[in-house]
Amino acid sequence: MDIATVIGIVGALAIIAVAMVLSGGIVLFINVPSILVVFGGASFAVMAMFPLGVTIGSFKVLLKSILNKPDDPNELIEKGVELATIARKEGILGLEGQEIPNEFLQKGISLCVDGHEPDFVQRMLSKDINLAVERHEWGQKFFMKIADMGPAMGMIGTLIGLVGMLANMDDPKTIGPSMAVALLTTLYGAVLANAFCIPVADKLAWIADQQRLNRSLILEIIGAIQEGINPKVMGEMLQTYLPEGKRTAAAE
Repeated sequence: MDIATVIGIVGALAIIAVAMVLSGGIVLFINVPSILVVFGGASFAVMAMFPLGVTIGSFKVLLKSILNKPDDPNELIEKGVELATIARKEGILGLEGQEIPNEFLQKGISLCVDGHEPDFVQRMLSKDINLAVERHEWGQKFFMKIADMGPAMGMIGTLIGLVGMLANMDDPKTIGPSMAVALLTTLYGAVLANAFCIPVADKLAWIADQQRLNRSLILEIIGAIQEGINPKVMGEMLQTYLPEGKRTAAAE
């Protein structure tokens, strides 16, 4: 689980909640019409921009990204060298039945064991990489659109509140509730965008980059195994996927 995402979002919302409590009580900041305008309005407006499958898929990608920890490139390289050593000694068929935790690497090895040509394997895996990145990109777009629509709906709610306040200036009792709608919708829109949607979209972008890097690394591993490259040479070649500070330690 990527705990940083959960801690970051929960921490930001908690700080905002504490500030509300210290400002006179959190009840003062709860307004049902404002909630409906911002959260309901933004959600339905963004749903209208995308197919239903993209909407559902965006939340699935978010949940999967939070629950699944990205693979360590060092571990992928070690596993790749181990598999290359087995293939060099026993042939490609010797990889059948090997325990491989990474699903993408497992898929690539299965294609090799089935006897497919290197070009076909590379094409299949490259297509898989592109589709996975595309799913994350759609998730980023979805949450960024909510980040755009939240403050916009907040402005609409503000205008609704101001119209209600100006239309009933002769009744002092209605001024307070109308002003609350006007101010709280702006607050809700800002919180929705900056404390949730933008961080989520940026995290999905980072995860997509990490996944692309790891899968490109795996693509190199599969290609090297099929070409019969020396495992030691392959391990040194794959060091380029690691940050410079980690290459020496990984090689050792």
